[in-house]
Amino acid sequence: MSRAEEFEELRPLLFAIAYRILGSVSEAEDAVQETWLRYYAVVTPPTSTKAYLSAVVTRIAIDVLRSARHRREHYVGRWFPEPLLTDPYEDPARSAELADSVSMAALVLLERLSPLERAVFVLREVFGFGFPEVAAAVGRSEAACRKLAERARRHMDAGRPRFEADRQAREELAARFFEALRVGDVDGLRELLAADVEMVGDGGGKAPMWGSGIFGADKVVRVLAGTFPGFLRIGGWLEPHQVNGQPGAIVRDGDGKVVATLSLDVLDGRIQTIRGVVNPDKLGHLGPVADAWAVNREANRARRRPE
Repeated sequence: MSRAEEFEELRPLLFAIAYRILGSVSEAEDAVQETWLRYYAVVTPPTSTKAYLSAVVTRIAIDVLRSARHRREHYVGRWFPEPLLTDPYEDPARSAELADSVSMAALVLLERLSPLERAVFVLREVFGFGFPEVAAAVGRSEAACRKLAERARRHMDAGRPRFEADRQAREELAARFFEALRVGDVDGLRELLAADVEMVGDGGGKAPMWGSGIFGADKVVRVLAGTFPGFLRIGGWLEPHQVNGQPGAIVRDGDGKVVATLSLDVLDGRIQTIRGVVNPDKLGHLGPVADAWAVNREANRARRRPE
């Protein structure tokens, strides 16, 4: 197998590692590309290509994350990861760990860890690398990595999100939610939401959003019932799609351009959290992006017009 073929075989794993460390599709893709350039320049092939490339992409991602932390600390409003529609890496033996770690809720929780803690947690707890490999990847001793892993695990366990275990049940509830949204069924919406549901979004100061969030079923229903009819009148539509492993949708304008993504956290037969990503900088990998401000203005005008 050629060097390029070996790399392409491992590309899904490398992207999956980088995305979980960075929470950014574009930055993860850049890290994988940089890993290829370094691998291509190596004269002597490594003993284990998988271990070598995993270590390289991890080190690159740690450096990128360190430089990104200042920007994220001064981010306007809530910071969410760039939405990921499909995780390219699959490992049946670790399917639960992979699914749990790619959700929006888990990635937001990972932001609380230091870059080293995050990298160690991702390599060890998500992908099952041994401590010798983890230590080589992050440039620390095995003993230090064990401590980093323990600290990271404690943080993650304290805030670990819980989701409906039955995937089909989650998808069916989401389908009912989006249908109720489409037809304006207020009562139908209310019965699908937890009493203390949260609706939160990431506009980054570059798109209209729900301020610090909308809390409680009645308030969330009022906002949804007040905004979506106008959006649908101007040709907007929802394309159901998994977002970061959870049921969700791509919100598109009348021309099919991406306005936002929505993802739903479902537990105990109710929607607990609705997360929207509207920041156009985080949507470009999904296709042409709409001007959310213009869409919002047009939808408001349509909502005020008599039918």
